[in-house]
Amino acid sequence: MFSGPWEIIIILIVVLLLFGKRLPNAMRSVGQSITAFKKGVHESEQDGDSDDESVT
Repeated sequence: MFSGPWEIIIILIVVLLLFGKRLPNAMRSVGQSITAFKKGVHESEQDGDSDDESVT
């Protein structure tokens, strides 16, 4: 598909020019989503641990 690294560099430059102003907000949203997901997983693990203890 790509014949060399120069094509990838050119594509990255074009993407930065087109979406440069939106990238910080998009990355911030991704970071917040990952944080919320990890928090949810951690809370569900804690809930699961308490359920296992009540069974025994």
